[in-house]
Amino acid sequence: MSDKPVKIPGPDHPITVQKNPDRVVVKVAGQVIADSRDALSLQEANYPAAQYIPRKDVDMTLLQRTDNETYCPYKGDANYFSIVPGGEQGVNAVWTYEQPYDAVADIRDHVAFYPDRVSIEIIAD
Repeated sequence: MSDKPVKIPGPDHPITVQKNPDRVVVKVAGQVIADSRDALSLQEANYPAAQYIPRKDVDMTLLQRTDNETYCPYKGDANYFSIVPGGEQGVNAVWTYEQPYDAVADIRDHVAFYPDRVSIEIIAD
């Protein structure tokens, strides 16, 4: 059993997960890494919204799993990937919650990208 604290989103720390109605394209060094019309937009407290892309819409052959892990008491354990064509900028630039807590269960089988490491373009249809 884990001794990690688990917190439930609420008025003091709200988290919402909604389907992004727009197309989301992620590139590194001009190369498309992900292209999705099924992205989820996760809004957590006052942080900028993170775009979670379904793995089916990500070129996973360009990603390499790393040993890096972090923990969020609201979402669970995060695992990381590096973007191979991204060089230093791509190291641990992608995260995923493979067993997310129930409050954010929709982000299972999705990955997110650090916006300062890649180009994330949101294209309104």
